[in-house]
Amino acid sequence: MKTAPPARGERAQPSWFQSVLRRLRELAGHEENPREALEELIEEHGPEGLTPAERDLLLNVLAFGEKRVEDVMVPRADIRAIEVGADLEAVVRAMRESGHSRLLVYRGHLDEVIGVVHVRDLLDWWSDGRPFALAEVVRPVHVVPPSMRALELLLRMRESRQHVAVVVDEFGGTDGLVTLHDLVSEIVGEIHDEDRVAPEPELVEHPDGTLEVDARYELEALEARLGLRLLDEEQGEDVHTVGGLVMLLAERIPRRGEVLRHPAGLEIEVVDADPRRVRRVRIRRTGRPSGSDGPAA
Repeated sequence: MKTAPPARGERAQPSWFQSVLRRLRELAGHEENPREALEELIEEHGPEGLTPAERDLLLNVLAFGEKRVEDVMVPRADIRAIEVGADLEAVVRAMRESGHSRLLVYRGHLDEVIGVVHVRDLLDWWSDGRPFALAEVVRPVHVVPPSMRALELLLRMRESRQHVAVVVDEFGGTDGLVTLHDLVSEIVGEIHDEDRVAPEPELVEHPDGTLEVDARYELEALEARLGLRLLDEEQGEDVHTVGGLVMLLAERIPRRGEVLRHPAGLEIEVVDADPRRVRRVRIRRTGRPSGSDGPAA
């Protein structure tokens, strides 16, 4: 249903968008940090004209403008790749095991990436009897430094229609991988393929009381679940997730299988981790608290 125009003599009320544009004009040239000012503006006026999803999307766009490639890349330890001499059967098997439709292709070792292969590139070779040569179907990839702005890489991918970038360190070694999917997910949120297995739940409680927890799980929510204080007030200002708590206990990034003990009577086992971050942990109550509220003790 169309909105009736204002009666003669009445002034139309400005829309939320018009209010934002007017406020932006006021901010231009007068704010030391226009992005922070715009974030405050969205937080302040968003509920009047935006849904929560729209507000979050705008804030994600603003945050994305500040991110660099190293903030969004898949670390080297998680890269799935295949040697250029692999036959067709090996390539298909590697794709099936990894769950990815694209694989990096390297010659000799991962520091010498020559391109990427997509599952569609294999169809022309399927059951036609021709000898398969992976080098003939490899597509080019971007090679970028970790300090490049993520937005610049997104624009470059759009122009070139290349969906994969290899991140290299100052010595030319492979440091990580970024896909167009990774960049878009930073703006609109995680996108799950329809044929992908659903992600593991953030927290699972087993019959024996053991908890398996995603490292990104909010620490405050875990404290409420356990009925325990896991950090003192000062530490809580800097640590907000279970992964942060684990790294605080270890004073480094712990290895997979490592077991840490919390003074509140908890045993925390690192179930999944890579050289850059903790992914998932298992928490058990030992029943022997040391009488402290935080790991600093």
